[in-house]
Amino acid sequence: MLLRLRPRLPAEQRDAVLALAKSLGYSATFLDEATQLLRLDGPGRPDHRSQFEDLCGVQAVLDGGDAHELHERNGRADTIVRAGDACFGGGLLSLIAGPCAVEEYPRLLEIAREVQSRGALLLRGGAWKPRTSPYSFQGLGDEGLEMLARVKGETGIGIVTEVLDPRDVEKVGEVADMFQIGARSMTNAPLLQEVGRMRKPVLLKRGFQATVREFLLAAEYVLAQGNEQVVLCERGIRSFDPTTRNVLDVGAVAHLKSATHLPVIVDPSHAAGRSDLVRPLARAGIAAGADGLMVEVHPDPSEVHSDGSQAVLPSTFGQIVEDTIAIAALDNRRLVLKRPLRAAL
Repeated sequence: MLLRLRPRLPAEQRDAVLALAKSLGYSATFLDEATQLLRLDGPGRPDHRSQFEDLCGVQAVLDGGDAHELHERNGRADTIVRAGDACFGGGLLSLIAGPCAVEEYPRLLEIAREVQSRGALLLRGGAWKPRTSPYSFQGLGDEGLEMLARVKGETGIGIVTEVLDPRDVEKVGEVADMFQIGARSMTNAPLLQEVGRMRKPVLLKRGFQATVREFLLAAEYVLAQGNEQVVLCERGIRSFDPTTRNVLDVGAVAHLKSATHLPVIVDPSHAAGRSDLVRPLARAGIAAGADGLMVEVHPDPSEVHSDGSQAVLPSTFGQIVEDTIAIAALDNRRLVLKRPLRAAL
């Protein structure tokens, strides 16, 4: 491990770094006369890097050495995450589609059948909806969860739904094939640890102001509980430009595919905030190497209580499916499908 210490470091802070190194089993060697570059030779564990980063005398960990964190690629083959009939990673792509929020059963069932017939293997839909304003529609809660269970029983489609509270993890897990941790909850450590203990697939969305490093460390909370079934979801980061709701970080998708063994998917709906841009952003995500998509779909976006402006019609989703098949095939990847597709309209 290679550390950079802060310049003109007080002796007591330097001694604290050396003392921690010794207690963890490392031998320490300064590489420069200014005693800023410190090489540590020793056992290497995922938690060691963070322990050094916590010390006020350490400016940066330049090289983690053998203290590899669990999300790191480090020569590992792709982790393949399976949820219901869906597979993510290892050259396999799957699609998640559905409404932003669960609002009424007949419409939810209609949407599930529409997206399933076009290639989606997992239905998205929020029973609980964290909103910017406390006065906005917050979802139906337990009633919405019951609707998702009924739709799953009737169609066989897998369910992805967001969990907000560690106390709700068990009951959501009884219905969901995959937990969703939303952008607002990415830093909720107790929630991440609780879903990690459940050993069920987790879809982790990047916070809209989170760095890639912070995103990966959020995944580390789940991995540290022994659950490697984590799918990372890039959904756009906040910028100064209101042209789109967020900026889809396509570069981060490409970077993550080499930096981590975990699958990475893209949510073009939250990135765009506009239905007319969802399809081109979906193409961009797949071209950058994404292992799938999460798309908001609704036959009548004007009637929904949340994010109707970014929902695409079922026919447009069918076109996105065809795009995904074609783009993935360019580098020998394959979209997982359960049944023959309905022709895109």
